Amino acid sequence: MNKEYAVGLDIGGTHITAAIIDIVDMKVMDFSLHKESFDSNMPVEEVMTIWEKAIRTSFKNSKVEKTSGLAVCMPGPFDYTNGICWIKDQSKYEHFYGLNVRDLFQDKLDLSSDFPILFENDAVCFGKGEVFKDSENLSKKVMAITLGTGLGACFIDKGESISTGNSVPKEGEIYDLPYKEGIAEDYVSVRGLLAGYFALSGKKVNNGLELFNLAENGDEMAVKVFEQMGQDLAEIVLPWLEKFGADSFIIGGKIANASEFFLPVFNQKIKEAGSEIEVSISTDNEKAALLGATSMLYKA
Repeated sequence: MNKEYAVGLDIGGTHITAAIIDIVDMKVMDFSLHKESFDSNMPVEEVMTIWEKAIRTSFKNSKVEKTSGLAVCMPGPFDYTNGICWIKDQSKYEHFYGLNVRDLFQDKLDLSSDFPILFENDAVCFGKGEVFKDSENLSKKVMAITLGTGLGACFIDKGESISTGNSVPKEGEIYDLPYKEGIAEDYVSVRGLLAGYFALSGKKVNNGLELFNLAENGDEMAVKVFEQMGQDLAEIVLPWLEKFGADSFIIGGKIANASEFFLPVFNQKIKEAGSEIEVSISTDNEKAALLGATSMLYKA
């Protein structure tokens, strides 16, 4: 079988990871993974130069001679169909607002207008990547979430992202579902954890890692906050796991690294609800995001 390759990009607020992906076998090519850190609030031209460097380094290291597309995993708000960035007031990409990122890539990399450049939401990329990492998942219904500064979600049925219909929330998003005194993301996110710890202890911690270290060192209130998040998460996702008829639930994102503190409570709540869904923690968000992005160019 002929091999085909694509460039996969995972772009965040402070980093870009590039890799060359075999889009027939859905594998990351050896030595091609390359990461660059940067400040996304730099001028557009400077950011694009760093992106170009990441892509060209990845391409050179892969020893692949030709690629047939560029697939980009990008945070929102973003017009994924047309490639236009609508990120505003989020302390990132402040100079990109309203710009066509597809055109920026075409110009910077000197690509023809018919070269495929595709974009997808970061949570959807993560979920699709987890599915494509394990071919058994291609026949399943999978709900995947990312826990970090925000609460991302996606619903995947046989490798396809589902964002409309009665079986999923509006646009396949759960972060803005009404919950307690606000929305889901107020409770299940780094922000929610830090607020919870302050409410219990009266002490401010700076970030999720600091809170995790406190829990690791036996701080009972820190442990309690993670456990509460596990309970909140279960209450938020249970109705949708049921409506979607999910076979599998996958948790990723930076907070997933603290699963020892929230997963037992989460699993207990799921069990109490009578659900037998398979719950797993992702160990490689980055690779999943790259595979998920390039799955848009998958050659079955």
